[in-house]
Amino acid sequence: MTEPAPSAPTTGDALRFAFGTLSVLPVTVRRWDRAAARGGMLAAPLVGAVIGLGAAVVGGVLVALGASPLLAAVGAVAVPAAATRGLHLDGLADTADGLGSGKPAEDALRIMKQSDIGPFGVLTLVLVLLGQVAALASCYGDGWRYGCAAAVLSAVTGRAALTLAARRGVPAARPGGLGAAVAGVVPPVLALALAGACVLLCAAFASLRGGVAAAVALVCSELLLRRCRRRFGGVTGDVFGALAEVATTVTLTILALR
Repeated sequence: MTEPAPSAPTTGDALRFAFGTLSVLPVTVRRWDRAAARGGMLAAPLVGAVIGLGAAVVGGVLVALGASPLLAAVGAVAVPAAATRGLHLDGLADTADGLGSGKPAEDALRIMKQSDIGPFGVLTLVLVLLGQVAALASCYGDGWRYGCAAAVLSAVTGRAALTLAARRGVPAARPGGLGAAVAGVVPPVLALALAGACVLLCAAFASLRGGVAAAVALVCSELLLRRCRRRFGGVTGDVFGALAEVATTVTLTILALR
């Protein structure tokens, strides 16, 4: 007898998938199928908004207590790292090691799965964190409101890059893991529409510079995605983490420019 088809995922299923896989919030993921993954990846920017708001609150409180823009930036940057248990940062380091290894795809993927971090990963991690702190400190130097807006918008853009990378036509590099679970689940039209909404949101809250920052950040993440597809044959969970951090960093950098 044929088993009944699974019911369509609810909004709650999508949100639980998004927050359960992209944050450390105490959320139980009840469905781990492709339909729930599609909703979850479409909700990824919402996860970014929540994490970004947390970063903005920490940075804003530090400024209100008399902290310097640099200290406020350090506090704000620490929030996304803590809210993801460093998942995206770890993915960034592993992806850098894989790309920098110069080895065939299979060997590079094996390097990325190792628990230790190589020299390429360490260097990339240090430079990206320094860049985020320096850029956000410059934003806080322009006023606490602008600094808080930068923290939120960069986090949203970073997660919009994940939605774009999960679009149909982008394969998984290996059969297991989070990358395989979410690869190719989002219809391209919806992915592009969400990216466009992200750009408009940044423009609405940070004028033309905000829109440009989001657009350039998503283009840079797309270039990295294409590089990883050629190098590894597809995406992995580590690649998704790297895309989020690159898009976040580029957004903050452009918002910091005067």
